[in-house]
Amino acid sequence: MPIFKGVNYDSYLKRLMDILLSVVLGLFFLPLGVILAVLIKLDSAGPVFADTPERVGKNGRLFKMFKFRSMVANAHMMLRHDPKLKTLYAKYKKNSYKLAEDPRVTNLGKILRKHSLDEIPQLVNVIIGHMSLVGPRAYYPDELSNQQKKYPETKKLVSKVLSIKPGITGFWQVSGRSAVNFDKRIAMDADYVEHRSLCYDIKILLVTPWAMISGKGAV
Repeated sequence: MPIFKGVNYDSYLKRLMDILLSVVLGLFFLPLGVILAVLIKLDSAGPVFADTPERVGKNGRLFKMFKFRSMVANAHMMLRHDPKLKTLYAKYKKNSYKLAEDPRVTNLGKILRKHSLDEIPQLVNVIIGHMSLVGPRAYYPDELSNQQKKYPETKKLVSKVLSIKPGITGFWQVSGRSAVNFDKRIAMDADYVEHRSLCYDIKILLVTPWAMISGKGAV
């Protein structure tokens, strides 16, 4: 039935599920979130939340994504403008904006990133309406621009991916293939957009806890 998939699903049932589950999960993770906030401040200098630029959301609209800080302060700009990190930045772009070994990650950040605990604050983004619980990755503007130059065949796929809200979790995130290059990653995101439905989202949500615990494929 239309309400269980596609555009109608996005507008009604998916949105309702996003709000209800985000509130429940937010209350569940609140004590852990408070503890993590204290630990982040004790672990390294800088804000509790990541000081990163806006991400690209539905229809190309930019929004501020809330994440616990897992890197040193100002890590995003540091990588792009610090001459000492020029080689690392080149490797970052070559590897489709992923680094297996990143010196900017803090000691606590390694744990947060491995188990996706840094993404807990994104529940606020879901409640506000910037994101969905399940959806494509939310990319940086420069990431999308540069990767489409590198993989020009992905432009149509990017347009499809940007037709819906990005998600906290998604198909490629829970598949253990988060380290794949942009062309494969965006193809997986586009495939999700094409086949999104209530059943599909439930399947992804059910395997997400194990993906968090195991840390498989996390980068």
